[in-house]
Amino acid sequence: MIPSSRTFQPKTSHDQPRVGVISRRPTRVARTRKDVPSLHSSRARAGVSAMKAASSHATLHTPYLLLVPLGLLALLLVLPSLGSSRVRSDGLAGVLCRRPVAADEHAAAVASGAGEGGKAAVASVERPELSLLVGVLTTPKRRERRDIVRLAYALQPQPAAAAARVDVRFVLCGVTDPVDAALVALEIKRHGDVVVLNCTENMNDGKTHAYLSSVPRLFASHPYDYVMKTDDDTYLRVAALVGELRGKPRDDVYLGYGFPVGDDPMPFMHGMGYVVSWDVAEWVSGNQEILRHNDTHGPEDLLVGKWLNIGGRGKNRYDLKPRMYDLNWDMDNFRPDTVAVHMLKDNRRWAAAFRYFNVTAGIEPSNLYHLP
Repeated sequence: MIPSSRTFQPKTSHDQPRVGVISRRPTRVARTRKDVPSLHSSRARAGVSAMKAASSHATLHTPYLLLVPLGLLALLLVLPSLGSSRVRSDGLAGVLCRRPVAADEHAAAVASGAGEGGKAAVASVERPELSLLVGVLTTPKRRERRDIVRLAYALQPQPAAAAARVDVRFVLCGVTDPVDAALVALEIKRHGDVVVLNCTENMNDGKTHAYLSSVPRLFASHPYDYVMKTDDDTYLRVAALVGELRGKPRDDVYLGYGFPVGDDPMPFMHGMGYVVSWDVAEWVSGNQEILRHNDTHGPEDLLVGKWLNIGGRGKNRYDLKPRMYDLNWDMDNFRPDTVAVHMLKDNRRWAAAFRYFNVTAGIEPSNLYHLP
C-alpha cells in the first residue's frame, strides 16, 4: 500500500475530571440549638469518616497526577509513529507505499545488533523473488486523484513478502506554484511516496525520459528488478502484474500493452503502463544520444519504443493484451483477470472499478454509516 483518519472530540467542561480537588467543604446548614447535642456524636463520626475518605482520595490521586506528564510524553512519541507511512504500509499495504530505506538506515540496523545476533537478525530477512518500482506520473494539482490511487493500491491484497517487493511512487516535475509547493511538501511529509524530478511539468515533453533516467541514480543503493511507468488514470492490480513477472527474465525486458504498427506486432507499449527491467532503465539513463538528438519530445510511449528499437534493447517483449485495456464509454468491459485498466478520468469511473473488483467488500457493519 492503507489507514483511516480518526477525529478526536475534546471533552466538554462537564466531562473534564477535577484534577487535584480532593474534597469540598460541606455547606453549613442552620440548625436550632436543641438539635446540636443530638447531632454532636454523629457529626463527629461523619467528620472522622470524611477525613479518612479525603486522605484516601488524596493518596489515590497523587500517583495518578505524577503519571500525567509521563502520559503526555508517551503520546508525543507514539502518535507520530502511528501516522507514519512506514506503519501504514505494513499489513495490507505492506510493500506498496512504504518509505524508501536508505543505505545508512540499513547500516544502522546492522550496527544495532549485538555481535553475531545482529548479523543473524539481518540475515533472516529474505530477499524477495522480484522487486518492482511503480512510478505514477501525475501533476501537483491532482491531489484528490493521488489520494484515490493511494487507497486503490493500499486496499489490494499484497503479494506474498517472499514473492515481491513493490514500491509505488508519485512522480512530479519541479513544483513552481507556491501553493502547490506547500501542499506537496505536506504530502511528502505525510506519505513519503512523492518523487520530484528536475524538469518542467509536462506529459509529452521529456518527463518520461527524466523519470527513467533518474531512477537508477535515485535508487542506486537499493536497485529494483523492474521499473514501471504508469499514469494516475490507470488502476493497476499489483498481484496480477507480479504474477506475470515472476516467470519472466530479469534482463532486457519490455512488457505492457503491445501496440502494433504495420507488420510489427509491438514496436512500443501503450502509455497506460509498461515495465522495463533495471538494466534497460540504466541504459536509458546513460544514453546521451537520446538527448543529443533531442529525441524526448512527442508521444512518450512511442518514443520509449523508438529508443529501445534503435538501441537493440528490450528484446524480451511481452504483450499483456487483453489483460491491459482502456475502459469503454459504458464502463462495461471490465475483466476478472485484469492487470491494468486505463481511462479512469473521473471519480465516477474509479468508483465503477472499485465496485467491479470488490475493493470495498468486507466492510464491517456499523451504526456510523449506511451503505447499500
